[in-house]
Amino acid sequence: MAASRLAVAPLIVAAALGAAPAPEEGRTIEIYNARTRQVERVERVVKTDAEWRAVLTPAQYEVTRRQGTERPFSGACAVPPSGHGVYQCVGCGTDLFAYGEKFESGTGWPSFWNPVSPLNVRLGEDRRLGLRRVEVTCARCGAHLGHVFDDGPPPTGTRYCINAVALQLAPAGKEP
Repeated sequence: MAASRLAVAPLIVAAALGAAPAPEEGRTIEIYNARTRQVERVERVVKTDAEWRAVLTPAQYEVTRRQGTERPFSGACAVPPSGHGVYQCVGCGTDLFAYGEKFESGTGWPSFWNPVSPLNVRLGEDRRLGLRRVEVTCARCGAHLGHVFDDGPPPTGTRYCINAVALQLAPAGKEP
């Protein structure tokens, strides 16, 4: 079977998708705020291991800080009552994916065809498990979110396969 274009050159794909620069660059970064529809300069969220353990559930910690994966069909994203909403990072509250860009992929994990902005996620090569995949992390706190594949629906053809435990629905009044 031929390798996917995302798996073959994930760092090139990250650049082509407009992914944000590497996390080592500076104390502040630009993040897109889906509610205000503005790009904002914000401080990176950096915590010790003990601080992360204190604010995350064991499942959230395992996935976001230790690059784990929840079992398929074990988690579900909240559905916004209005039909509009934004899923945020459980670690720092950064806007990540819009409810309107979520689709049913049949994989057992929440899937999205696009992030709210390429500024808010980072894409990088993941060679764990003996596979070449493209890992998706939060640009602000570095939380592992999941992986992106090139088998998604139009218009992007991408499938951001994200762990539900890494996401939280934005509180009411914070929807775009």
